[in-house]
Amino acid sequence: GAESGRRSFFAQSAGAIATVVGVSTTTVAPAFAGPQIYSTNSGVKYAILKEPKDPKKAVAPAPGDIVAIEYTGYLSDGRIFDATHQEGKQNALLFKFGSDTVIKGLTDVINEMVVGQKIQAIIPPSMAFGDKGICLESGECLVKPGATLVYDVYLKKSSIPPP
Repeated sequence: GAESGRRSFFAQSAGAIATVVGVSTTTVAPAFAGPQIYSTNSGVKYAILKEPKDPKKAVAPAPGDIVAIEYTGYLSDGRIFDATHQEGKQNALLFKFGSDTVIKGLTDVINEMVVGQKIQAIIPPSMAFGDKGICLESGECLVKPGATLVYDVYLKKSSIPPP
């Protein structure tokens, strides 16, 4: 009836418009390539979102250095569960690199970064909060057991600790 008539009209119109514009309706233009996905030895996957201003002068942190990161931690459904606030604010997390201050997945991915870089990492449960998650005694969980997490991490600073 009317529905199939309308469909064929739209199909013909789209074909006619494509012909006039000079677009082929049989081949699909390639999609823009997404960021390259890297993987650490422990299975943390990450993409580089922003490179440092001067890559030649970029400093990589060494174990024992004091690093400053800004981050946002997301659950797999996109809800933020932890953050140091917006990039550029004076609210970074400072910690001794290589210590157990942050989850293993963050240490793992920061090990691949240089100062000034911003990445997005997908951290498997084994490198995050594992089978425990982050739960209250009531049983309510901020991070469910076995959760894969997503972190946006900006490596703000890395310096040698004072003697």
